[in-house]
Parts: sequence; C-alpha cells; structure tokens
Amino acid sequence: MSGAGPASDRRIAIVLFNLGGPDGPEAIKPFRVNLFSDPAIIRAPWFIRFWLARRIAAAAQQKAEQGYALMGGKSPLLELTRRQADALEAGLPGVKCFVAMRYWHPFAREAAEQVKAWKPERILLLPLYPQFSTTTTGSSLADWHEAAARAGLVAPTTTLCCWHDDAGYAASIAALVAGTLATAHAERPGAKIRLLFSAHGLPENIVRAGDPYQDHVERSVAAVMAALGRSLGEAIDHQVCYQSRATPQRWIEPSTEQALARAAADGVVAVVVPIAFVSEHIETLVELDVDYREVAETLHLQGYYRVPAPNDDASFIAALAGIARRALAQGDGLCSHRGGRACDARHGDCPWTRYRAVNAA
Repeated sequence: MSGAGPASDRRIAIVLFNLGGPDGPEAIKPFRVNLFSDPAIIRAPWFIRFWLARRIAAAAQQKAEQGYALMGGKSPLLELTRRQADALEAGLPGVKCFVAMRYWHPFAREAAEQVKAWKPERILLLPLYPQFSTTTTGSSLADWHEAAARAGLVAPTTTLCCWHDDAGYAASIAALVAGTLATAHAERPGAKIRLLFSAHGLPENIVRAGDPYQDHVERSVAAVMAALGRSLGEAIDHQVCYQSRATPQRWIEPSTEQALARAAADGVVAVVVPIAFVSEHIETLVELDVDYREVAETLHLQGYYRVPAPNDDASFIAALAGIARRALAQGDGLCSHRGGRACDARHGDCPWTRYRAVNAA
C-alpha cells in the first residue's frame, strides 16, 4: 500500500455502500427480485436462482407490501444514507460522498458515473455494513468493481472491508443502548433487563463455508458490552440473536423470536439492539417495532424496548469519520479498521484471503 495524506490534502471520493430499498410501491417487487437474484445470496446455478428468486419474492410479496405501507409505501434507507453522507462530508474537508445501493437506485453503475464525473484524486470504498459478509460487503464490492470498470473509472482506491469492533463505533452504539436502558429502568423499576443484540441472519451453510459474519457480529457485541461496562460500571445480561430469515435453509440461531421466548420464560424485560443495522429500514421499523413487538405481547414479556439505529447520530458519524481517516492513511488496496486482516485464518471467505492470493500471483 502506498501512503496517503489526510483527507484535506486531496480531492477524495467516499463511496458509501448499502442494500437499498424500494422508493415506491411499484419498486417493491423488482427490488426483492434483485435481492434474491444475487448469486452471493442464492448460491445455485443461474437458471435455478432465476426461478427461486421469483418464487421467494412472490411468496412474501403481500407481507412485504404491507410492511412498506406502514412506512409510507417506501423504504427510508436512501434518505437516511444521504443524511449520513452529508454529515460525513461536513466532518471531512475535501471529501465528497456518493451512495451506491446494491438492489435499487442509485445502483453502483449510477454512482460510478457520478464519481467519474467528479474526477477524484482518490477513492475510499466504505461499506455501511460494520460486519463483513460475502452476502453484503462482498457482493457490493464485486458489483462496484464491475460498474467502475464499465464506467472507465480509474483512480487510486482504498477498500475498507470491515469495522465491526472499532472502539469509536462501539462507544457510539453503547451510548444509544444506555439511553434506552435508562428509559427501561425508569418505566420498569426493579425489573431484570436483558439486551438482545439482533442481527440479520445468514444461512448456516454460508457461515460453514468460511464467511466471517457471525464472528464479526459477536465481536461487535463484545466491544459494545465492554464500552457499556466502562460507562455504566455494571455487568448487564445480554444475548446475540438473528432475524429476517428469508430462505428455506437452516439459518444461524438463536432467532430473535427464540430469544424473546427465552426472555419471557426468564421473566426479564427485553431491550433489543439492532447491532448489524446502521440505519432504520423495514427490518427495524417493521420487523422489530411491529412484528416482534406483537410476539413479545403474545409471550406476555415483562417489557419490550428497542434501541434506535444510529442513522446520523453525531457520535456515530464522528466514529465513521475516524474510520475513514485511518483507512485513507493506509493507502491503496484493502484494509480493515485495524489496518491489516481482522479475521481469524479459519474464515476462508474473508476478503484478505483473496487479496493475499492476488498479490502473491
């Protein structure tokens, strides 16, 4: 990697990656078909994937439409990501942020054309997925590289693969958790409280194949709990769980619903933390706030609270700016928030495995 100066020294484009979401009722079906057509998610030959994508999308289409209707017929993810981009630009002089969504507009091809027109001296690829997965960051980066090549976009590029247990990020989430904990304690004095760190799930076979996502989620939770312990000075009961199962395979457990059932059996108040999501969207505003709240009520849970996603929270944006600065200081090529590889060697689908192989060739 070659060296790079601070952000104010050069004209730098930061590309922010996220999944995207439908921008109106008519976009719900094609968005979902795009999602389930991704070979990183449905790992089957293209002709089978083509059929499965449409079958899976159609099977839950009505439920999806009802969910988006609760949010005004569209996802708020793009608007919130643009707010994050604006806030990040304000904290990094000389930087312009661009948004590339994976499954709906603005697609990577649109963002690549915008970046090319801006003529940056450097590019930082910054996924808004703290934890690396082949199904999220990996898919978005592959999509970007193809789009950039088609656009003829050539510039020195730093690729950030993950930032799951960055200290600033963990502290920003811990502060949001502490705020919700204070509300729960005030409204349920004397009640025992359990934090449920809910992350998007993943099929077990993808994890077994070497995807580091589950390990990254657990490291994120450990970092947040350490930050909470320092700020609150006490141990807090907590559990990691997984939501949003979308395909027939066996997914990693426990599910969020299973964790809620256990919380009800143990007679504790549940405070749910959306640990793998940095913006509000259907999986927080509908799945956690509506669907799982109904589950909690059916289970007669002692109490159900949900910690907000960070969105453009000042502490979170400051942490993201710090991560960006340190990544740029690494120079060209691949880096994690730690600089080098952040995964154990057992995770064969860590992007560093491929990066090392390419550089050794």
